[in-house]
Amino acid sequence: MNLIKRIGLFLLTNIAVIFLFSIIIFLIERIFWINISASAGTWYTWLLIYAAIFGFVGSFFSLAISRWSAKKLYSITPIKADEVSFLSPKEQLVYRTVHDISQRENIKAPQVWIYQSQDPNAFATGATKNSSLVACSSGLLQSMTEDEIEAVVAHEMAHVVNGDMVTMSLLQWVMNTFVIFFARIIANIINERTEWKLGWVVYFAVYIVLQIVLGILASLVVNAFSRRREFHADAGSAKFVWKEKMIAALQALGRMKELAPSNADKLATMKINTKTDTGFKKFFMTHPPIEERIKNLENLRIS
Repeated sequence: MNLIKRIGLFLLTNIAVIFLFSIIIFLIERIFWINISASAGTWYTWLLIYAAIFGFVGSFFSLAISRWSAKKLYSITPIKADEVSFLSPKEQLVYRTVHDISQRENIKAPQVWIYQSQDPNAFATGATKNSSLVACSSGLLQSMTEDEIEAVVAHEMAHVVNGDMVTMSLLQWVMNTFVIFFARIIANIINERTEWKLGWVVYFAVYIVLQIVLGILASLVVNAFSRRREFHADAGSAKFVWKEKMIAALQALGRMKELAPSNADKLATMKINTKTDTGFKKFFMTHPPIEERIKNLENLRIS
């Protein structure tokens, strides 16, 4: 069922992007009086294939090395089964919760890490649900009760079970393709409309600027979905360990949110706790405000 949902989301996203492509091409034709539809032909087809290939490589290469990147970033190794008895009670709880949910959901248990950081956080990553990891910071374990820790770990396990890492990569692939494709088309139009053709250096500079601008617009879509998946992971945690525990965990995170890193953190989209903004900045956040997450859980009905 989760696979069907991911495929459905991927198809809907592609349909939305194609619809957006059509609107942009229509506007370009009307504003610049260029008959793109008639002259698109082979060049645009190959450009789209080129953009899709490079978009795929960028998105899924990041996913493929996500576990390796996290290990290098935090310089830690996974907990081994024969080391569990030497762990603290809270560390044992993290390990046990990961394995209990994995067994219940019939997936391979992710690697479990405890990393040293005062940042009260946890994250999950990995190329597939059967090759994932779940990590909790020492700061989170020190600051939370056992029920709250259990809920946070269940939240991360919900990301794993839902296949969120793959889904985000699929969405990023579509957005990367969109950015590369339209940056090249718009750069070509600017070049054609310039009385003196742009030199290759200027053309490349224009192309890069367009990629940055379109990349910012694409990030709004990616971040909107990221916020949506946090609500689903909260609901997953509520299903695994009761919503009262997840609400308490979010309330605790709310009290500690000033200790969270900014979204410049390389793993910000994977983590449970990030600083949030209001107003227009909210659209660039990977996580919804904790208050909204709590309200969503309070209204949630567990079947």
